[in-house]
Amino acid sequence: MRPPPRPAAPAFWPFKRVFFGWGIVSASTVIAFAQVPMYGTVLSVFVTPISEELGWTRAEISAAFAIGSLCGAAGAAAIGSSLDRYGARMAIVIAGLTITAALAGLALMQEVWQFWALFGVGRTAALTGVHMGTMVAVGNWFVSKRGRAVSFISIGLRAGQALVPLAVATPLIIAYSWRHAYAALAVMTFALIVIPGWLFIRRRPEDYGMLPDGAPASAADPRRAGGADASGEVSFTLAEARRTPAFWLLTVATMIVFFAQTAVNVHAVPSVEARGAPREFSGAFVFIIMGTAAVSAYGWGALMDKFHARWGAALATALSCVAMAMLIFADNIPMAAAFGVVFGLGTGGWTVAQVVLFANYFGRRHLGAIRGLSQLLSGPFAATGAILAGWIYDARESYTLAFLIFLVALLAALFAVALAKPPRKPGGGA
Repeated sequence: MRPPPRPAAPAFWPFKRVFFGWGIVSASTVIAFAQVPMYGTVLSVFVTPISEELGWTRAEISAAFAIGSLCGAAGAAAIGSSLDRYGARMAIVIAGLTITAALAGLALMQEVWQFWALFGVGRTAALTGVHMGTMVAVGNWFVSKRGRAVSFISIGLRAGQALVPLAVATPLIIAYSWRHAYAALAVMTFALIVIPGWLFIRRRPEDYGMLPDGAPASAADPRRAGGADASGEVSFTLAEARRTPAFWLLTVATMIVFFAQTAVNVHAVPSVEARGAPREFSGAFVFIIMGTAAVSAYGWGALMDKFHARWGAALATALSCVAMAMLIFADNIPMAAAFGVVFGLGTGGWTVAQVVLFANYFGRRHLGAIRGLSQLLSGPFAATGAILAGWIYDARESYTLAFLIFLVALLAALFAVALAKPPRKPGGGA
């Protein structure tokens, strides 16, 4: 009996001689760009106008970000195994629809509890369906070129964080209102998440008779052993991964880095505005940070494909430490811009490293479940950074203490990364 034919690559992919994994990368890059209204850098340009109109404190506004981060961490753990089994297509589409609805609601909100609920739901969808979905999808389609492939998602995400505040949110806030800006972002998310997610996202290359990186299925080595899959990559199960020191060290490092990074993303703009920078500078300031992250991402990916990803992550963490020290003293626009470049370099490196490290250390077969558990553990701690910084500012009318705390935390993350040696799979695989 003849086996059923394998499904063809999506008809909307026009480059039939190009490995469809690059179609996954292209769609994921656009999707990553469009999820940024639920990220701290975009929220940061809304903090002051919302506070002035509705009278909410920085801590109250930061609470919405923390709620979304906490719920996103729990959602990532819940959805991880489903992404491994069924793929990311429906998760991304449903998340895009949820973000669109949340942004439309934000344009109409009046009470702080509405802000917490709407932003919390939208950020949860972004972290679980979109962020986890795109990272797992691309990680499944590439092995030897994984760093470079993942770097394009980083470029999309950071380009969105650079361009959306500068070219969309800030101009609309100044010309009309923050409500008009949120309404425009709702339209953008539907067009750039839901549509490409449905048309192009697919599960694994094996579903189409291929191997990662574009090798034909016939190229699989029949002598593979030690837990290697058809591509030759060794994959750990979730139970195996969590018994390794590397899993816990990488989780601790991720926890600490995003504890500091997400807080700075939310509060860097208000901090320079509090020191006298004009509101018109806010969009440019975010553009410097995230533009640098976007431009540097491909270089980080190529570096982590050529050298060990652990050392790339260590370098990115060291740059973040230097940037945090600079931010403490950034009391003028040139110093703020210099901070933005250094912090953007560190951010770009960690956006790539967080995916490449887990995928390279533990393989792709159970990547969703492994990343989901790591995000569940690190999410609550990471979520406290933004609200801690807001509380310190409300109490002291200064961010200096918060930034000192983040500097010390990043130094601890640097040690954790340096100690995270690659694990060996039980039974001889590496």
